[in-house]
Amino acid sequence: MVRRLRRLAGRARGLGPRTLAAAALTSLLVAAIAAAAAFDATGLAVCLLAVLLAVVLAGVLQVNRRLVALRADRREIRDLRVVLDQTQRRVVSAVERQRLATEDRHRELVDAVARVQRLADRGMRGLRLAVPREMEATVQLFQGFTPRAPMPSSGDYALNPTDLLELLFLVRSRRPGLVLELGSGTSTIWLGYVLERVGGRLVSLDHDPEYAGRTRAALRAHGLTAVAEVRDAPLTPVEAGDRTCSWYDPAALADLHGIDFLLVDGPPAAVGPDSRYPALPVVEPRLADRATIVLDDANRADERAAIAAWLATVDGLAREEGMLGRHAILSYARRTLVTANAPAAGGPAGALT
Repeated sequence: MVRRLRRLAGRARGLGPRTLAAAALTSLLVAAIAAAAAFDATGLAVCLLAVLLAVVLAGVLQVNRRLVALRADRREIRDLRVVLDQTQRRVVSAVERQRLATEDRHRELVDAVARVQRLADRGMRGLRLAVPREMEATVQLFQGFTPRAPMPSSGDYALNPTDLLELLFLVRSRRPGLVLELGSGTSTIWLGYVLERVGGRLVSLDHDPEYAGRTRAALRAHGLTAVAEVRDAPLTPVEAGDRTCSWYDPAALADLHGIDFLLVDGPPAAVGPDSRYPALPVVEPRLADRATIVLDDANRADERAAIAAWLATVDGLAREEGMLGRHAILSYARRTLVTANAPAAGGPAGALT
């Protein structure tokens, strides 16, 4: 019995103050009703009973309100759980996508590093081969000529030593009377030296006045102004075949005829596509009956396309085999209609040579 009373007391302490007050009030009302009934106070008992019913009704309403609130809380908890589940799934999915993307980027990075390494290895192999070759060509250049002043560098945009070496060999062996160079620079000085030795004249065109001025100063320093000159030729739209290109002003060529050696080393590629294509269409009427054309940077796509177009459209043009460098060598022989003496009836009227 004592244990039960202690358990009840423990449970009672767990109830809230309002619940304990309601229970006490209900107990008092029940006791009062019982006392009134015992003393035949029917009216009082009825009144107390009504109060008791009111208290019970209020308690029921309070309990119902709490139940409604509890159900609402449960719905919120359930909705919250749904939101948390969805968020968890999204987070897991995002983390998985990021993991996969990271793996892809890692593979791409590994592949890129491997490609760069292969290119670097290939480049180093090429460099190991190119450096001795260019050094050997430089030694041969200076063995053939002793400059009278400091020689401009063969780096940057200038012809490299191997190209210069074969270029000077061609001029020395073919002995042209008039060389036209498109784009002045270090090659202008070297050409001046070889033409001074074998006889001949060099005209170089340049669209950049500052660069042309530097080349003129170098020609004066080397004492080559008697055999070489640099002309300013600003870029202008020029009709070449079926296209219009930005090229040297043709007015700079007005007095040149019988050109038997043409070096195409300009305009630079930065001018635009097909920058060097107009060279042969524009200069061809001014070439000698036999001429040599050298096109630098023949390993580039635009220059390869220009060579193909020239070979397809210019009669008497053929490509030669080069020995060194990255240039292309072409030979030109003008085709003329030779009229023979009056042939016999029915015979041919002439021959094409």
